[in-house]
Amino acid sequence: MKRSFFNSIFIIITCGLLFACHSVESLKVKRPPLKVSLISFVGHRPGLIAQEKGFFKAQGVDVELSYVDYLQLQQADFSAGKYDGIGLTLGDFMILSATYPDMQAVMVVDESTGADVVVAQSDIKTIPNLKGKKLGANLGGFSEVFVTEMLKISKLTSDDVSLVKVDGLEVPNRLQNNAIQAGHTWEPHLSESLKLGAHILFTSKQTPGLILDLVAFRGEAIRDRPEDIRAFVRGWLQGLSYWEANIPEGNAIVSKALNIPSNTISFEGIDLTDLAENQKFFQSDSPNYIYKTAQKYADFFIRAGNVTRLPNLETLFNSSFLTPPPSLKP
Repeated sequence: MKRSFFNSIFIIITCGLLFACHSVESLKVKRPPLKVSLISFVGHRPGLIAQEKGFFKAQGVDVELSYVDYLQLQQADFSAGKYDGIGLTLGDFMILSATYPDMQAVMVVDESTGADVVVAQSDIKTIPNLKGKKLGANLGGFSEVFVTEMLKISKLTSDDVSLVKVDGLEVPNRLQNNAIQAGHTWEPHLSESLKLGAHILFTSKQTPGLILDLVAFRGEAIRDRPEDIRAFVRGWLQGLSYWEANIPEGNAIVSKALNIPSNTISFEGIDLTDLAENQKFFQSDSPNYIYKTAQKYADFFIRAGNVTRLPNLETLFNSSFLTPPPSLKP
């Protein structure tokens, strides 16, 4: 009887432990993926490598990525709660924060050092030739700041041109139809523009530190899922490290995922930022201190009337997720 009694107790305890373990595993499986929306710009593509190679899952988080071209729709969907995270430029991040302040940027994914360009029709040889012409840009965001800086270099202002609201992917067709005579774009739309006879008039190499791309998360995700966000950052950086060490394979992954020609995939004109470079952006003695650049955008947007006020910059950035991962070796 005693043996039977203790056997029964043992069976009950064992079943309880197995049930508990099963419950924990079930909770892990049921945890929803982090939904992150990115744009097709090269600086946002290490996420594809991380996804394909399983780096996000290896770091302990399930991630659902989507890549979009229409920035305004992307940002509206983010504000509406469709995504947990969003990849966007620093300038667009500042604009979005005016209407949706409950979010934080957690990492810089790249700095444009020539990848952002203004292309022009063949008869426009210099920036002063733009006077009285139609210049396409995504007005109300970083694109407007970029073309304004270009005009300033040649002692022109936005009053000297006719600014037209045009997204980067629309530039090739708008140039061909003569709806604009110049416009701000990037790859793969740059290559398309050049094939149609346009030429490069200006690049972000002439505006160092101005154009940064970020990944930001909703405040709810920051508060409720900090470990998942930390795992996301680690997986992303691991994807970047792998791509840089295996460029042909990485390019093939990107080409297939985004259905774009592999010959338009290039690191030229872009600095994809690793962990150490990320950390420098948050150091006050750095020439590219992110708060200084963010303030420049804030001042421009308020002066231009794009927004009336912006949140305190200190609430918009969170560098605590930039902790060294166990290994970033490819």
